[in-house]
Formats: sequence, C-alpha cells, structure tokens
Amino acid sequence: MRGSLHPLAAALAVAYCLPAGAQQAAARAPAPAVQLAPVTISASALDTELESTATPAIKLQGQALRLRRQPTLGDTLDGEPGIHSDTFGGGASRPVIRGQTAPRVRVLSDGSELMDASAVSPDHAVTVEPMLSQSIEVLRGPATLLYGGGAIGGVVNVLDRRIPTAVPERGFEGEAEVRGATGTGERAGAVGITAGSGRLAVRIEGMKRESDDYRVPDWSSRRLEGSYSRSGSGSIGVSWVTPRGYTGVSYTYLDSRYGLPGHSHDYESCHPHGDHLHCGGHDHDHGHGHGHGGHDEEHGHDHDHDHAHEHGVPYVKLRSNRGDLRGEYRDPFAGFERIRFRAGLTSYRHDEIEDGEVGTRFTNRGYDGRVELTHKPLAGWRGVIGVQGARSDFGAEGTEGFLPESRTRSAGVFLLEEYRLGDWRFEAGARQDWQRISPEQGDAKRHRATSLSAAAIWEFAPQYAIALSVSRSQRMPTAQELYADGIHLATNTYEIGNPDLDRETSRNIDLTLRKTEGATTFSISAFHNRVKNYIYAQTLDRYEDFRLIEYAQHDAVFNGVEGEVRHRFTPVYSAAVFGDYVRGRFTGDAGNLPRIPAMRAGVRLNADWAQWGAGLEFSRIFRQSKVSDYEDETGGYNRLDAVVTYSTQLAGADTQVYLRGTNLLDKLAYNHASFISRAAPLPGRSVLLGVRTAF
Repeated sequence: MRGSLHPLAAALAVAYCLPAGAQQAAARAPAPAVQLAPVTISASALDTELESTATPAIKLQGQALRLRRQPTLGDTLDGEPGIHSDTFGGGASRPVIRGQTAPRVRVLSDGSELMDASAVSPDHAVTVEPMLSQSIEVLRGPATLLYGGGAIGGVVNVLDRRIPTAVPERGFEGEAEVRGATGTGERAGAVGITAGSGRLAVRIEGMKRESDDYRVPDWSSRRLEGSYSRSGSGSIGVSWVTPRGYTGVSYTYLDSRYGLPGHSHDYESCHPHGDHLHCGGHDHDHGHGHGHGGHDEEHGHDHDHDHAHEHGVPYVKLRSNRGDLRGEYRDPFAGFERIRFRAGLTSYRHDEIEDGEVGTRFTNRGYDGRVELTHKPLAGWRGVIGVQGARSDFGAEGTEGFLPESRTRSAGVFLLEEYRLGDWRFEAGARQDWQRISPEQGDAKRHRATSLSAAAIWEFAPQYAIALSVSRSQRMPTAQELYADGIHLATNTYEIGNPDLDRETSRNIDLTLRKTEGATTFSISAFHNRVKNYIYAQTLDRYEDFRLIEYAQHDAVFNGVEGEVRHRFTPVYSAAVFGDYVRGRFTGDAGNLPRIPAMRAGVRLNADWAQWGAGLEFSRIFRQSKVSDYEDETGGYNRLDAVVTYSTQLAGADTQVYLRGTNLLDKLAYNHASFISRAAPLPGRSVLLGVRTAF
C-alpha cells in the first residue's frame, strides 16, 4: 500500500507547497478575499454547510454542474475525488463511491427513493436525468445512516425544480439549453418554465436526448456497437406557497432506449449441476480457473460464438412514471423549528429486447415516504427526528428472470443531534430499520438493523478544521442476494441466492482535514472501513467467460485516501491537484475484492477573465493490479479534458456558450469498475458545444 500511495501523496504534497513557490507572483497580484454565500447540504437533514460536514461532501450546482453533465448519473460524477463510475456503454452507469456501488450506494430524488431496478444490475439505468437536475449532492461514508444503514458507500441526492418552492417575483422564469457533441453524436435539449401568481406556482419542464454508438480509438469497428442511447423526460408540478413554507405535487415520466454492448447469448444454455456448470452440451470438472484473470485452463466446446451477432445488439426499452409529494414548513408547532416531508409513488418497467421480441421484463411498483422534524435546542442540543417507510413489488420474467417476484417492506426511525461548544461541533446519530422480503414462492425473511454514528469537528485555527467520525452501520440483504436463481447475461453469470445470509455490519472511521478560506484551500480525507459478513458473489465454477456464483459472506476491509488542494495565484488564474485511492480486500488470505477502481491523480488549471472562462484538466488513472480471482488486470492511461465558456446578455437573458473537450488525447481506456470493461471501452475524443439561457 505504501508504494501505491507514493505518487498520490507526492502530488498532494507538491500542491500544498505551491503557495511558497508562488509568493512573489501573489505579492504582485494579490487575490482579494471574497465572501461567498454558504452552501448547505440538503441531504444532511440539518442543512449543514458544505465546509462543516462530518464526512467529505460535494455539491455540484450552477456552472460547475452544467460543465460536468453527462447523459448518465455515474458519468456526471466520475472524476470527483473518491467517485468513479460503473459504466455499461452509453445508456447506463452507476456512481461508485470509495469502491462501493449499488446497493451500498443509495441514489435519491430530493431525499426520496427512486424505486427503479438500477441496484439489480449494471445494465439498468438510474432513473434520474442529470440535464434536468438543479444540483447533485454526494455524502461519502456510512455517516449517511439517516437514509438507511445500507448506504455504507454513500448517498447521492439529486435535487430538481419539478416542485416549485417559491413563486417567481416577475410571475415567470425559466431556462433552456441545447448541446451537441462529436464522438458520441449527442444531440440534446431541455427547457423549464416556472410561473405563478399569489400563492400558486406551476412548473413545466422537459428534455430530449439522442446519441449514437460512440467512437473508440484503436478499436476494430471504430465505434462500439450498442452504445447508443435515446431518452426523453417531462414533468409538471404545482405548489401552494405561504410565507412559512410550501406543499407541492408533481408527475414525471422518463422514456429511455439504449443498447447493451457486450450482451451475449453464448452461454444461455449454461445451468448448474450442484456446485459446477453444465454448458454447451458438455459437463466438465469444477473448481478450476481460480487464478487471477481466470485463464488457467482452456475448454473446447461446440458453442456458436456468432449467435449474438445474428440478431443484432439487444437493447433496453425503459419507462418510469412517478408522482412526488414534497413539503416544508417553518415553526409548525411548539418546540419545533421545521417539518419536512417527502413521498414518491413509482411505476417502472424495463424490457430487454432482441430481434424484436421481449426477452426479459423487469417491473417495480412501489412507494417511499419520510417525515423529518427539526426540534428547537434542548440543553444545547439541536436535532432531527424522523420516520421512513417503503414498499416495493419487484418482478422479473423471461430469459433473465433470475429473480422471483417479491415484495419488500421496510420501515425506519432515525435521530440526528448536534451540539456546539466554542470551536467544536459534535454530532450523534442513530437509526433502527426493519425489513420483510416476501417472495412469490418460498419463506419470507425478516431482518432488522441498528446503525449508530458520532463525530467531532474542531475549528482549531482560523480557516482550518479537522473532523473525525466513527460509525457502526448495518445493511440487510436484498431480495436478489437471498433468492436469485437463474442466468444473468449482463454479468455473464448464473446467480444463486442464499436465504441464510445475515446482515452486514460496517465499522468505519473517517478523518478529514480542511482549509476553507484564503488563497490556498484544501480537503484531504482518509478512511478505514471494516465490514463483518460482507455479502459478495462467490464464484463456484467457471466455463470460459461464464461463471456460476452464489452469494456468500466474508469479512472485508476498505482503506483509502482522497483529496483536493486548490490555490488561487491571481484573481484570474488558479490551479488544483486532486486524487483518490481505495484498497478493498477480504480479511485473511481470501484475496482482493473485484472491480475496485484504480488509483487516480490529476491537476486542474483554471482562468476566469471578464466574460470568459477556461479550464484544463489532466489526470492519470493508474494500473489496477490488485485484482480478484477470475479478474484481469487493467492498464493505466492518461486523460486530458478542457473547457471554454463565454457569458453574455442576449435579449435581456443571461446566456452562456460553452465548449468542452473530453479524452482529448484519444486514448483507448478500460474502466476497471465496469462489468464489461473489455467489451465496452470508454469513449474516445469528443467535443461538445452547448448554449444555455436563463430568462
């Protein structure tokens, strides 16, 4: 670990020393101190300021979000310290936080569960639209227990405008954006308008996006077949706004169609015989191929590898219909400062289609609701108490119907308290969860989980703070981990559930050092996470690239560091270095965890002058050689991105034109966190032009 951390530690150290080397330049053109409005984190329940959170947090909004937006949520967040993407072509990706992804990373829509199928498989899209988002918050680490102890990786909270929280002062306001890109062939547009009078406000918004199979450098077919995407979304919301708060409802639909690159039916006939596989009309010895990379043996067989190409690339046709209720009021009754409530009702359908026929259909119908009450200080303690309940009716039928129909009911109660004493702030939280999963056939399973957290934040000097948090979080097994039984072609596996699985227990410690003001600012974090009874897919047998897996449990450990150091040389020029590293392994001699992202380090240069802005970002993604059984090493690569912006007034509206280039070095790159890394490399060079106006 020491050798692997050396490049990242060196980069951070160099950046920390930048102010000393730049003293003369700074003296010639000192950067004036600018007092910015505090940025708060909605998902923190106490609306904690961004720079005062107990664990690392980010909030992308405004221009920062606009210039990072990608068609999928995972790709939008990829590149932030500690955050990677679990890519699956151009239509689906999930956030990977500190080496964890779904179901250990929870994605919310303004605090409410999505109720889609993205946690089941990496080829299932997350049903939020980045182009319609107002801001995206990311809380890292298991201190996010207010949304369930299962979010031991983190929480991604996507905030939108679909339910107005205020009546526009001029009676209406809105924004519109169009963009197009080479490389991916993206064509996209979005528009949103809020209008109101008196206490009534109405919001209408919509978007449309199309992209083609993206270009891949040094690839035999030049473009990745099946990496195209088509999507459209629209919503209407209405709110009743008073001086003390608001209540609003909305309806939102999302239609999406995208290809499934690397999706093969070569192993559709495979099935288990006990703990080994039977494929292609041949039985064979089991227990083979347990070396790294899984290339220990070769197997002759008569299976037709061209079968998948005879019918074209399969694709997904997805439809989500969702209703939301949101409200928030100040001083609702004696002893309480605020009440906030959220509820969502979702009907979701996802068809996987090949040769014009529906091969597999996934459905999810469910609801989620939560109420939070912020009480006034009691003996110096200020806090939030709340309840949450949810129900999900999930089904899968067809070729990949590896999950039985099941109903999951869950309920939770939670408490978060804070206490301030001079330069110190203390936090303590607790959550109790109950869950019942009832399959269509078989015995229902009940679990309960208790999660606790504590933190101390010390502002030990002007502009400086150190935060220490400890937590004990529990995650209950999912229906997939308990009851799966069938072929799963997206991951080239036959999955077998384990009804005897127990809950996971994660014990985490997180240390963060920050400097929040001045020419040089930084945030650097280190974490240690030990998980008892970590649930994972244990490989029992392998036949070529197809595996027989059964969900099992073993203790695991995650260690990592992440950070960013920024320095403003003049009012125009600034620079930053950033990086992250995570090491995930089983305890004892059980080996490494699969698909852990490689170490990353980079430098970012920015210039802002009058109406112009420019940025250049270079990053190095290192080789990932610490791999699990049946997993190949992934080579490192360099990435160069750039952006130029111009802001002006056009017909009285604030307008911005932006030009963004990604992977400008046009390097062939593989994402180690992806299930289909070798079948679906990352996109090559692309240049995007966009225009946004707010009126």
